[in-house]
Amino acid sequence: MKYALVTGGTKGIGLAVCKALCGAGYLVTALYDRDEEGAKRARALLPAVTFLRADVSREEEVADVLAKMPALDLLVNNAGISSFGQIQDITAEEWDRIMRVNAGGVFLCTKHAVKKLLAREGGAIVNVASVWGQTGGSCESAYSASKGAVIAFTKAVAKELAPSHITVNCVSPGMIDTAMNSRLTTEERAEVINEIP
Repeated sequence: MKYALVTGGTKGIGLAVCKALCGAGYLVTALYDRDEEGAKRARALLPAVTFLRADVSREEEVADVLAKMPALDLLVNNAGISSFGQIQDITAEEWDRIMRVNAGGVFLCTKHAVKKLLAREGGAIVNVASVWGQTGGSCESAYSASKGAVIAFTKAVAKELAPSHITVNCVSPGMIDTAMNSRLTTEERAEVINEIP
């Protein structure tokens, strides 16, 4: 049996990943934070997935989830939050929260997953970043910075874990039609679509 852990697994990209992994024969555990309604819908859609509430920015919660998993072959670090606003309007608390979840969550989940992956003598970690982590997004400085950190972290950990047969990769999606982007107006969506080559 192959085991996978997906963070941010109740909607959007994370839910699609859970569905694909179930189809590929994985026993999937998915994490979410706060979104009980989303978790209820996800459980109904994918009853084979174990959905657990855990905040990826809190080490004790991450450690507890991974300690209880019998094994791990694949970690998908997908959990993320965003904010939108001009730099002068972003609070230090908002900046810290985005960095703790988006970059800190990837660090904590990876840190506690490695022991499980080493026990299997290999495995894979996939981190979900964003094109904004590569190019920067106007009025999304905190989000862009957090995703840039994920990209740099991925490169470093890939080198560190390669000798142990653990691959670490990152994907940087562009605009995806998920709840995270529901704040966009019709005009803003059209503008984004028009910018895609």
